[in-house]
Amino acid sequence: MKARQLGFVFKTWGGKRKGAGRPRKGERRVKHVRRPVLKERFPVHVTWRMKDHVWNLRAKRCLSVLQKAFLEGKKANFQIVHYSVMGNHVHLLAEATDAQALARGMQGLGIRVARRLNQVMERRGGVLNDRYHARILRSPTEVKRVRFYLLNNARHHFGKDAPDIDWCASQKAVHEPRTWLVRQTC
Repeated sequence: MKARQLGFVFKTWGGKRKGAGRPRKGERRVKHVRRPVLKERFPVHVTWRMKDHVWNLRAKRCLSVLQKAFLEGKKANFQIVHYSVMGNHVHLLAEATDAQALARGMQGLGIRVARRLNQVMERRGGVLNDRYHARILRSPTEVKRVRFYLLNNARHHFGKDAPDIDWCASQKAVHEPRTWLVRQTC
């Protein structure tokens, strides 16, 4: 009698299949694609969203924490020049020497903001919802429009209920602008 080889059944573990992998935490707002090259002469308009559990950022106790973080977050190669704080997100006009300096500066600022907001809210954990969205400003017109947007963002969000002068937007520069584009237009 001749011996026969037994059949081998493969298990269905591994590989690409529907529902596989780590569960998603939530909807991503900023796609994880390579950011464009940033040159030192260009400022950046940055938008940061907070998680749902974070209190209203326009409240005085949260706003004072953010303003202090913007003031203390200056580095040799990164700084915040203007800001506008909304209820659940922040718009910033920032200057950085390159993309890595922007990333490191925003990372440090994010840690500073998270620690202080968590201290105010008496809780722990993440505060920022996702990655920041950055748009490089390459012309004086773009910088002027972003500055106008920062000053009038409350009208966009609150309509007629918005104050004439928004106390949650920087009226003066937080730090002296380094780039020619911001110095000329703001």
